[in-house]
Amino acid sequence: MIICAGNNENFDFATPMGVGLIETAMNLTRLCLFDKPEFLLFVGSAGSYGEAAIFDIIESKTAANIELAFLNNDAYTPLDNVVTTNTTNKKDIVINSSNYISTNDILAKNFLKYGLGCENMEFFAVLKIAQEFNIPAGGVFCITNYTNKNAHEDFLKNHEQAKELLSAHVKKRIKELTTNREIV
Repeated sequence: MIICAGNNENFDFATPMGVGLIETAMNLTRLCLFDKPEFLLFVGSAGSYGEAAIFDIIESKTAANIELAFLNNDAYTPLDNVVTTNTTNKKDIVINSSNYISTNDILAKNFLKYGLGCENMEFFAVLKIAQEFNIPAGGVFCITNYTNKNAHEDFLKNHEQAKELLSAHVKKRIKELTTNREIV
């Protein structure tokens, strides 16, 4: 099953789950309880911490939930804040998730030191639910912006093109996977 956030980030081949960690967790849990999918593929936009360029396509099976306060030693968590469905030795770009978009480029670049490459609001919830229900899962993202003071404006400016690029990429990958009979 292919899923997305929804609202203004819809795709004709994906089922919307909600925006942010909470909506996604609630709706995806409900879906898994009543009609558990064989696999989950999340498709969405992402903001780059600096290494990925605008319109790069990123595939990942690893997500984190690390807040900006952690970078300044202003917070800690007793929770496991990294989840992966990656069963190979292939190194993933770690997608960080929060209900907030980072706009401080100096602080956000520090995420790179912890191995985080970009941010998407929903992906951590997707992988956490997939892990709970033992469902193979992954994500495909298109970079729409850098995590800086222009993040929102750049997201708005690049979002439609990013959705077109994502659609083309996912449809191509579906065709490849169907031909090779692979899943996620």
